[in-house]
Amino acid sequence: MEIFKVTGALLGGLGLFLLAIGMMTEGLKLAAGPSLRKLLSNWSSTPLKGIFSGFMMTAIVQSSSAVMVASLGFVNAGLISMRQALGIVYGANVGTTMTGWLVALIGFNLNIHAFALPMIGVGMVARLVAPRGKLAAAGLALVGFGLFFVGIDVLKTAFEGLVHTFDISKFTAEGVSGMATFFLIGIVMTILTQSSSASIALTITAAASGMVGLHAASAMVIGANVGTTSTAVIASIGATSYAKRVASAQVLFNLGAALVAFLILPILFYLITGLGQVFELTIDTALFLALFHTIFNVLGVLLVYPHNDRLAQFLDKRFLSWEEKESRPRFLDRTIAKTPVLAVNALMLELQSIAPRIIDLYAQAVGHKDTESKNFEDEVQVVKSLSIEVSNFIVNVESSALSQETTQNLAILMRSEQYFLGCAYGIERMAAQWHKRERLKAFALEQAVNQYVERVLKCMTSSYLTLTDNEITYEDKSVDLQQAHDEIKAELILSGTRAQIPVSQMSEAIDCLAEVMGIVKQWYKALTRLTALQRELNRTADVSPASALMDPIANNIAN
Repeated sequence: MEIFKVTGALLGGLGLFLLAIGMMTEGLKLAAGPSLRKLLSNWSSTPLKGIFSGFMMTAIVQSSSAVMVASLGFVNAGLISMRQALGIVYGANVGTTMTGWLVALIGFNLNIHAFALPMIGVGMVARLVAPRGKLAAAGLALVGFGLFFVGIDVLKTAFEGLVHTFDISKFTAEGVSGMATFFLIGIVMTILTQSSSASIALTITAAASGMVGLHAASAMVIGANVGTTSTAVIASIGATSYAKRVASAQVLFNLGAALVAFLILPILFYLITGLGQVFELTIDTALFLALFHTIFNVLGVLLVYPHNDRLAQFLDKRFLSWEEKESRPRFLDRTIAKTPVLAVNALMLELQSIAPRIIDLYAQAVGHKDTESKNFEDEVQVVKSLSIEVSNFIVNVESSALSQETTQNLAILMRSEQYFLGCAYGIERMAAQWHKRERLKAFALEQAVNQYVERVLKCMTSSYLTLTDNEITYEDKSVDLQQAHDEIKAELILSGTRAQIPVSQMSEAIDCLAEVMGIVKQWYKALTRLTALQRELNRTADVSPASALMDPIANNIAN
């Protein structure tokens, strides 16, 4: 009969405890509101600031998992970089130690019912007075705090009952296998409860009640610290590569801190005991474990912080998405930037490799190729990223060795890059308009619009394939396309005026054609400048720097 009573008390105490942790976290998150987002996004510009903001937010909302999931969301949305998020990872792990201090300093040293029950009552009154808003959220958090301490009291009583009922000698950690067993128990407890705060508070309560030994409890605390990474790992599934790197950083950091804690466990025990003697403090089991948890997490931060850049560089090479691989320049690197003449040739090659991507984007935009919309968006982003890389490379070319001629060449390349970027933006806008527009009721006119769009694609392709031909000029082609555009536009306006097509259809078609013509102008401006520069470079070289590149790209476009 006693066993059922104790088991019921354990389950009830655990249930109260998990409910309390959930209510505290939810209430504090709602009460903090935009402050959580603002602190994480504005106070993480450096790893040191990130540590501070991660620590503060975790201490406030009592959930490192909530802070990590929020950080992954910010990284996914591009609000903060992966490097900025690393500081938050370190700070969140230190912040989660506050739960242990709550248990150690308050949970066992106050009259729980005199302290916790009024908190629950005041919290519920706040919820009744203001069912919504920050006051209601603060009331929910207050109820959670009250239940948190009630749960501790119930668990403490239940564990003390187990101590009197059973022989607890088998719950002590002996040797490597014993420590490993309790380490795994800590991990499993955290994964099941999805809260390292709950696992650590449960461990401290069990140890303070005499249920488990100090070494066993220490191993469980380390395990709980590792188990908390499960939330970030689960949240990173299906997320961006950057978010996966942040989740990996937390796993690596927590595993590293756990390894250090195990390796220097006797030293940490001696240090905590020594601190008690120096400050003439009575360090009971709960306070000992709270100190232990804090020290090895802080030590982990101190060890990893000097190597933060190396860790970031290591993670940058992991979980590379197709978009990231494609967005990396093929011909640009830092060594070439130090030699302006080589830099100009490399930039020519890079821009010439961007051009067929723009043609492919246009083909997808007008339905010439069957592709998923996400693939189209990814490829647009690749062109934009490559364009930014080209701009940054031009700016970083060694300025001290630039001649006037090289400076002018770089200016031409910069302008050409901007024209290609303008093409990408124009295609993105045109694709959205082209797919949502209503088809013209006048069949001949609809056919003329489609034929014009296809004609532009053929002209762009043929003009690129003749990019290295010194005799080709593009001015006439641009003029011809402009004339054809004006003729179709005039017919559209006339048909709309005669009510042969709805005005809405007329406007949509005209807008699409205007975007197409804008793309054409940007395209031919870029090719005109690149061709002129190519001719200039060919005068000083026996072989065109683009000749090795053009053949495979030309074959790809032709196919």
